[in-house]
Amino acid sequence: MKEEFLHFLWKYKLFSTTDLKSTKEESIEIVNSGIYNTNTGPDFLNAQLKIDGQLWIGNIEIHLKSSDWYAHHHEEDTNYDAIILHVVWSYDADVFMKNNLPLPTLELEKFVQKEVLVNYQKLFSKEQRWIPCEKQIVEVDSFLLNNWLERLYFERLENKAVFIKELLVKSNNDYEAVLFKLLAKNFGLKVNGEAFFDMSNSFDFSVLRKVRFQEEQLSALLFGQSGFLEDEVEDGYYTQLQNEYKYLQHKHQLQPLTKNRFQFFRMRPNNFPTIRIAQLVALYFRHQHLFSQIVEVSRLQDFYMLFSVEVNDFWKTHYTFETTSKKSPKRLTKSFVDLLVINTIIPLKFVYEQERGAVNEEQLLQLMQQLKSEKNSIVSKFSELKIKGKNAFETQALLELKNNYCTKQKCLQCAIGNSLLRK
Repeated sequence: MKEEFLHFLWKYKLFSTTDLKSTKEESIEIVNSGIYNTNTGPDFLNAQLKIDGQLWIGNIEIHLKSSDWYAHHHEEDTNYDAIILHVVWSYDADVFMKNNLPLPTLELEKFVQKEVLVNYQKLFSKEQRWIPCEKQIVEVDSFLLNNWLERLYFERLENKAVFIKELLVKSNNDYEAVLFKLLAKNFGLKVNGEAFFDMSNSFDFSVLRKVRFQEEQLSALLFGQSGFLEDEVEDGYYTQLQNEYKYLQHKHQLQPLTKNRFQFFRMRPNNFPTIRIAQLVALYFRHQHLFSQIVEVSRLQDFYMLFSVEVNDFWKTHYTFETTSKKSPKRLTKSFVDLLVINTIIPLKFVYEQERGAVNEEQLLQLMQQLKSEKNSIVSKFSELKIKGKNAFETQALLELKNNYCTKQKCLQCAIGNSLLRK
């Protein structure tokens, strides 16, 4: 049993509160169980109790065993001088106050209903399970589940916001620069995401601002910084980019990455890093003030239009610099734009609105609900448990649930675990 479970029992009074008595047979009436303390010091603050009819106002400390008081050296800590009740699962020693009288102690084990313990044991069983409540989650009320998923989604946004805010600090609050870095990372997908992100950080965004009006220079900058212009290739377009890059490299003191950072192995040609860089070039050549446009857009269809770009003529017949291929426009697909909206656009808009104190949560939710549900192993497993993510909002929330609650066994902090324990 975890001490955290005793906190949960006390917070929600999941024990018989009638005829409640201390280990010294003093009657206890809980007027107010106190405020849960997430900082150091007693577990619950400013509680109000009647002990043998006398009203006491003070703090509550909770342990598995009463002797843990001494194991944690609370007798030496003045923060514990205002304790009015010691709540324990099992009583094995007296704790004395400064006046040498025993501290009133409540032994919870005697007052907790068997059903609560059974529910707790089901959740925290040592049996190997994908999530602790996989056998009971289908029983959870749909209204409670939907509300919890909404909260989980915004928790996920808050977690993503931490990284974005760090980038903003480094870039002196330049949202255009941060957008480029986030887009680059997501254009690389999982396999090449870090390499693309490193490429975006390998030069100051001011360089891109200067060259974005000329497609050839913009291409030279991104391909050159990614290390793709270091070879000898018999092609006029390649030679032009090489020459442009040498000029930019000298002018801006650029240091490129090595192209072996980028993976082609087992990737579909449309996901080759060369194609993704060409698409990134097309996007920034067409939209010189991309972040300003994104701020104004709220409908999914408008995002599809905004990201509807074609690569230049060379890349319509190539997947790499070395070999030609059948001609195709190589546009960004709707499914790829969906990923950009989920992982880049909405988190960045969230931070932007948050910084201005006006987050339009309803608009963000509506946009996420328009996006199709994601396909991954976590979403599929929840579906097997009859918890189906109907759209991207729900699948993102399920990812947060699995990664930050289920895997870490934070059932007592989860609305689903709370519901199952209290039923």
